[in-house]
Amino acid sequence: HSLHGYFLRPGKTDTPVIYLVEPIRNGKSFSTRRIVAIQYGEAIFSMDASFHDREPGLTHQLDMLAVPGPETLVDDRTIGASSEDPDQQWAMRERPFEVRSVYQRGTPATKVTSFPSWIRFLEPVTDDQHLHRYLLAYASDMNLVATARQPHRDTVGRNEVRMASLDHAIWFHHDINVNDWLVYIKESPQGGAGRGFNRGAFYTRDGQRVASTIQEGLMRVVQKTADKA
Repeated sequence: HSLHGYFLRPGKTDTPVIYLVEPIRNGKSFSTRRIVAIQYGEAIFSMDASFHDREPGLTHQLDMLAVPGPETLVDDRTIGASSEDPDQQWAMRERPFEVRSVYQRGTPATKVTSFPSWIRFLEPVTDDQHLHRYLLAYASDMNLVATARQPHRDTVGRNEVRMASLDHAIWFHHDINVNDWLVYIKESPQGGAGRGFNRGAFYTRDGQRVASTIQEGLMRVVQKTADKA
């Protein structure tokens, strides 16, 4: 139902990863695992994950922002293909999700305080709820780190800032269906000291909040001299 991971080193998709899993606790309703991912003998990622048997309880949520539906928007890749703006071309990367951003090309950064995007998996997914959660965990990292640059978009270009996820957490509140559109509402409450703090929420079409995210990322303006890394 929740995880908190730290990105320690770059990983390579063409190289096997060794996962070391430590059972921290097995309780009656909650269990905890600690995971370390290793490549070339070095830790590239670490994570604590909590598992919870579903049970009834009090329910409340913050309501979803009023946003236009996905059918009224254009796919980000279509916009990126017709633009020379580095921000728009960033959307051209190959990804397994279709993304339709609410605020698209031409929206002044100073006019935007949150950054909603509709997402949907490109291929049909079986009813295995574990798989839907795995895929949403992947999607939750898409463009979240870049949210911290949005308030500075008019003064700092995408190629002028170095960005990377540092740590990332996600909580699953209800069952997920990545076969249908979900709106991912992202915002950045704070930035400074070379880092940007971001948070997000996933809602269904009918306004049910199904997951929440928090992330801090590197946001370092590129220096013309050697980067201090």
